[in-house]
Amino acid sequence: MTASRRQFLRHGAAATAALASGPILTFTTLASGNAQAQGRPVLKAGDQKGGLRALLESANALEGLAYDIQWTEFPAAAPLAEALNAGAVDSGPIGDGPAIFALAAGTRIKLIGANRSDPFGTAILVRPDSPLRQAADLKGKSIGTNRGSIGHLVTLKALESAGLRPEDANIRFLPPADTKLALSNGSVDAWATWEPYTAMAETSGHARVLVSGRGLWSGLSYLAATDAALATKRAVLQDFLARVVRAQRWSYQHVPEFSATLARIIGITPQAARLQFERRHTQWRNIDAELIAEQQRTADFYQKAGLLKQRLDVRQTFDTGFPIAS
Repeated sequence: MTASRRQFLRHGAAATAALASGPILTFTTLASGNAQAQGRPVLKAGDQKGGLRALLESANALEGLAYDIQWTEFPAAAPLAEALNAGAVDSGPIGDGPAIFALAAGTRIKLIGANRSDPFGTAILVRPDSPLRQAADLKGKSIGTNRGSIGHLVTLKALESAGLRPEDANIRFLPPADTKLALSNGSVDAWATWEPYTAMAETSGHARVLVSGRGLWSGLSYLAATDAALATKRAVLQDFLARVVRAQRWSYQHVPEFSATLARIIGITPQAARLQFERRHTQWRNIDAELIAEQQRTADFYQKAGLLKQRLDVRQTFDTGFPIAS
């Protein structure tokens, strides 16, 4: 075993094991820095792997809040969607595919903000010594991913691009930590995942990209909010989204500072944090007819693949009352 591979397994195991077991941390950001002011609004903010919190903290974007934030971190979109459905959190980031699954299941949320990233890091990974070289080589092979995740979506798209059907491969639904281990020990042939797992695997030499998400996935992700929060905390949500957008712009002007904060909060190497951040090129954008049509095509693809029982009209799932300032 190489030194880089041992390093990945040693440092990555702790991070991915923690990220795989549901909510991993809950804490409150107090605007005043002192005791929580009585009667102040509290935004219950869900997060995936600390990404939003790292963004806002590194940009000092949480100063001067008129409300307090209670953060709860999740390993992936599925448990975050469950928390939104239960009302345990008011808002949180979610990819287009997981959002479709959540909405089709009856989760009472709206998508209030949209961003687009370079989809390269949402990819199908294989071991460095794997004989697989292209999507067509996945025929008859086992692929680990989360059901309903953007990794699942890229898997289906990659198979389709090679003229294969979903049943032509053995898709196994496993959380990230389990799939990483399965890939390492040969229990699966490939791992369909997303950032920061892709960057962690690449920078450690643990895996290489077989098929990237470019040309397969839209790169769209959203800030979702529950209907209940929209009814009672709309002004809070508007302010929170505006801070996220400003912080995102700041982050690309201060790459070293943000990457260091991201590495610290997520618990990965600075090299992996910077790689996954720089290649995303995330930009927040307004929800318009073109974006809604793109989301509809993704929902229709899921129905065609047999993952949705009936067509989902995505127009009803957006709240366009949160414009993004240019």
